Amino acid sequence: MNKLPDIKTNFPEWYQEVIYQAKLADHAPVRGCIVIRPYGNAIWENIKKVLDDRIKETGHENAIFPLFIPQSFLSKEAEHVEGFAPELAVVTHAGGKELEEPLVVRPTSETMIHHMFAQWIVSWRDLPLKINQWANVVRWEKRPRAFLRTTEFFWQEGHTAHATKQEAQEETLMMLDEYVKLAQNYLAIPVIKGRKTKHEQFPGAEATYTFEAFLMDGKALQMGTSHLLSQSFAHAFEMKFQDQEGNLSYPYLTSWGTTTRLVGALVGSHGDDRGLILPPKIAPIQLVIVPIIKKDTRDVVLNYVQTLAAELKKSGISVRVDADESQTPGAKFYEWELKGVPLRFEIGARDIASNVVVAVSRLGKEKETVSTENLTSWVHTKLDTIQEELFQIAQQRYAQMWHKTERLADFALKLESDNGIYQVGWCQDHDCEKQLKQYAASIRCMIESKDLGTCFGCGKTSLGDVIVGRSY
Repeated sequence: MNKLPDIKTNFPEWYQEVIYQAKLADHAPVRGCIVIRPYGNAIWENIKKVLDDRIKETGHENAIFPLFIPQSFLSKEAEHVEGFAPELAVVTHAGGKELEEPLVVRPTSETMIHHMFAQWIVSWRDLPLKINQWANVVRWEKRPRAFLRTTEFFWQEGHTAHATKQEAQEETLMMLDEYVKLAQNYLAIPVIKGRKTKHEQFPGAEATYTFEAFLMDGKALQMGTSHLLSQSFAHAFEMKFQDQEGNLSYPYLTSWGTTTRLVGALVGSHGDDRGLILPPKIAPIQLVIVPIIKKDTRDVVLNYVQTLAAELKKSGISVRVDADESQTPGAKFYEWELKGVPLRFEIGARDIASNVVVAVSRLGKEKETVSTENLTSWVHTKLDTIQEELFQIAQQRYAQMWHKTERLADFALKLESDNGIYQVGWCQDHDCEKQLKQYAASIRCMIESKDLGTCFGCGKTSLGDVIVGRSY
């Protein structure tokens, strides 16, 4: 394996090398696409399981909808089709002949699912209708980057219909909070939640809420979004129901989703000059055991570590024994550190005789000699500590890159050179928002705070604080 680029001076290259050297993904023959390899997919599957459980526990059901969408469906909601037009992949020929109507390869499923909702929703008794889908989507990407921006990516998209706007609003914010809990409690990534500006919100939505991460290079990453669609799509698809008073009404709709971008967020949030660092709660392998083998003790050591691994697995710890005798212990250490495995045991014949193991946390280089008595309990505690420390390290990084400032002229050059989180006031005039484009920056979200009294652009009275940053 090649030496990794310096993480502080060349983060983009470091990120790419970690993705491919740690075997999270590989290049695909189609530009903008990647092959997600087993290790990368295992991370995604762990994320999926946590989120899928919460989606079901909050009253949603999974369904599967078609990959192909009639082009006319997108045209029914003008703002929606206009927003997605540059990213669409369109099928015009199939089965050896031209199609009567072109089919769009799914960029998102609002139109397809709302077409079906219109068939399923007849009475107020059919509401709320709460559906989720795990699927792949295609949005033609001009500047691909593995996991962060790819032409084809994998995600979940939730779609719900409600009798009242208040119910829809509560749904939108509830799912946003579920995403924040996933990010912070499992991925150990601090996030900033808020509302997108009108010009940054989802095409066709009344309001879009987001949770934003800032990676180690100080650039923002939109981790996912939750949209209050309200009634625009219901009107477009003639989605009507008879309410409790016997009147015909249009339901209020929501949609929300997050993607394999979360795997990229993990890589970009937790790492060092040795590679990736995975939070234990989401790591496919939480503990790797490297037996230190000599010819005369080979069988004793291998039998011992296999027995130990089996005991640890019974308590719910994900363990891998690296018994590959073609690799040196040093080569194994390098590989598992690159892949971000949270904890490593090194065990030889002397350790067995002394009833100890040598433990190494991925967060530090120090080796710790640990008694095998109550070892299972020690491992669980250690993994919890690593999880908590990862989050704290990320929080400290946010604190260092977070700036409260008044005017664009005061922070523009620093923003352009150093990236970072900039909390500023805003008058909510789009002309001020547009000024950020010349610095390749944008308003990431509007937040509840009102610490800054004047607008960063024009100096007029601020209507509320916003987070500004450069993004992926």
